[in-house]
Order: sequence, then C-alpha cells, then structure tokens
Amino acid sequence: MQDKGEDLPDTVAQLDFEYVLFASTVIDYDYIMNLIAKYTQNTSKDKMSKTQLVSLITSDAKFIDEKEELREYIDTLELGKALDIEEIKQGYEVFKANKSADTLAKIAQKHNIKTFALKNFVSRTLERHIFDGDLFSELFTYLNLGWKERAGKETQLAKDLIPLLKKQAEDREIAGMSAYE
Repeated sequence: MQDKGEDLPDTVAQLDFEYVLFASTVIDYDYIMNLIAKYTQNTSKDKMSKTQLVSLITSDAKFIDEKEELREYIDTLELGKALDIEEIKQGYEVFKANKSADTLAKIAQKHNIKTFALKNFVSRTLERHIFDGDLFSELFTYLNLGWKERAGKETQLAKDLIPLLKKQAEDREIAGMSAYE
C-alpha cells in the first residue's frame, strides 16, 4: 500500500486501488464450489489445473484449515464428469462426513474403545457444545480400569479427539473441554 502523502501517477494509484479492492473481495464458499464445478467440466482449453485450483482456494486465509480436505476432495473428482454446484456442495459435505467418521473409527481403534460410543459422544458434544466429563469417562467403563489407568487413557484420548472436536465445532467454544487440554 502506498503512503498517502506521496503523489502517484494515475495508473499506479488505480492499480493500488484495484489491488486493495481485489484483496478485500470475499471469496466465499459458493464461489469456491463454483470453481470446483467448473474444474470438473473440462470444457475450456485454458482450464485451471488441480494444483492451481487448490492454490487459489487456499490462498484465502479462511480456507487454510480446509486446504488438505479440499485437495483430497478434488482428487476424488473425475474430470469430464461435469457436476453442478449443488452436486459439488453435497459431495463435499458427504466427503467431510465420511472422513470424520473414518478418523473417529481410527481413534476408537487406537484407544480400544467402541466406535459407536465415541461417535455418540462426539455428536452429543457438538450438539450441546458441552464436553461432558462423565460421558467421556463412560467410554472406558467396559474396560474395567482403575481410576488412575482410566485417567491416563482419557488424557491420551483427549489429545487425539480435541483437535477433531475443535475443527468440527468451527471455532465455537465447547464448554468443559479446557479441563482436558
């Protein structure tokens, strides 16, 4: 950005203004989904490459957390199989839900707890935005552990689970979770 005290040639001032205008333009979710839909259509001779598409999407700070998911989703799309924006949106939501379910299953397996119980705990936590310590402890009841061993396992599970909860809560606070961080 130029200092206000400087006299600038009109072309430089206009370029500076256009840069600020471009930088302030909101790249929203619909715009991104539309770009992905156009990418699948494969009709343009000067079409954007997958790398260029991911780079453009993730250049906006609000999509930085979804960079990997968007790249993985785009990798699943078939070029030439044209999808409209609604199909892209629905497909992306299904993709994220499946990825989350797979992640939860891996976490459950790693910590030797029941997958359905962990999924229920996560669903309930996200619905209420409350991390219920009693329900969290119940995930280990069938293992018949002593309190010390159970507390250790809870701490290990929390290390793996809390980042996922934060991501799915989309920066909304989950009450009670800080006790496990």
